Amino acid sequence: MNKKKKMTGRQKTFAAIMIPALLLFFCFNTYPMIRGFIYGFTNYRGYGDFDWVGLRNYADLFTDPRIWNSYFFTFKYAICGTILVNVLSLLMALALNAKIKAKSFLRGVYFVPNILGGLVIGYIFSFFFTYILPALGQMWHISWIENSILSSKEFAWIGILIVGVWQAVAMTTIIYISGLQTVPDDVYEASKIDGAGKWKEFWDITFPLIIPFVGTNLVLTTKNFLMVFDQILSLTNGGPAQSTESISFLIYQNGLDGGQFGFQSANAVIFFIVIVLLSVFQLTMTSKKEEQL
Repeated sequence: MNKKKKMTGRQKTFAAIMIPALLLFFCFNTYPMIRGFIYGFTNYRGYGDFDWVGLRNYADLFTDPRIWNSYFFTFKYAICGTILVNVLSLLMALALNAKIKAKSFLRGVYFVPNILGGLVIGYIFSFFFTYILPALGQMWHISWIENSILSSKEFAWIGILIVGVWQAVAMTTIIYISGLQTVPDDVYEASKIDGAGKWKEFWDITFPLIIPFVGTNLVLTTKNFLMVFDQILSLTNGGPAQSTESISFLIYQNGLDGGQFGFQSANAVIFFIVIVLLSVFQLTMTSKKEEQL
């Protein structure tokens, strides 16, 4: 008879670390996701009994104007935020990677927004937009800031965008700095010998070599901006007149407070699929760009 092999000490250590982590991941991530997918086929209100409704929730999603408005706002916010964050972060990374004084100190300062909670930052900026900025507008007679931007149906999303970009720039800048440090100095020295200017050096050398980091930042920033929640909860609570309702905020508000748990579970499933498809598309495009280079 074949004797069973006993686990080595290394294997036991590995199992002791991985099994609890996998159980926690399943309990707090996979299992709720499966339950949410199942509830998407019901009329569950978040409490009490429920009936199976099949694909009715998914069909109703495409005819609900509030859903469409939330998707429009979310994508508008995500596109603008992703572009602004990556441009600003790359510019700051280039500045911090240069030979300037107090470089380490500035890196620490830029990273501060990332360690603060989204709700904390939102409430601070809410006070700024509601009281401080209008007071300055009245004192300096600047009419367009005399009233809080958060009370404007047309411009409230810009206030949210400012807060989101300010917080997201921190981590994105650190990733770009890491990418810039992987570029060999010999390449820059060779370009200087060839007489390349700063602009040509950036487009022909720096940018192609940090494409993997650009792809990572694009995926992360797009995902984070699409899932915006804290800033909206603390700044506008979806208002005014539901003009700043993101998909995540609508799922939370109507799913937990509005008795639409089943309907919003279906919305969450569609939203998850959209984020996955966008992430795969972005990674595919950046991979193709890497192969071309």
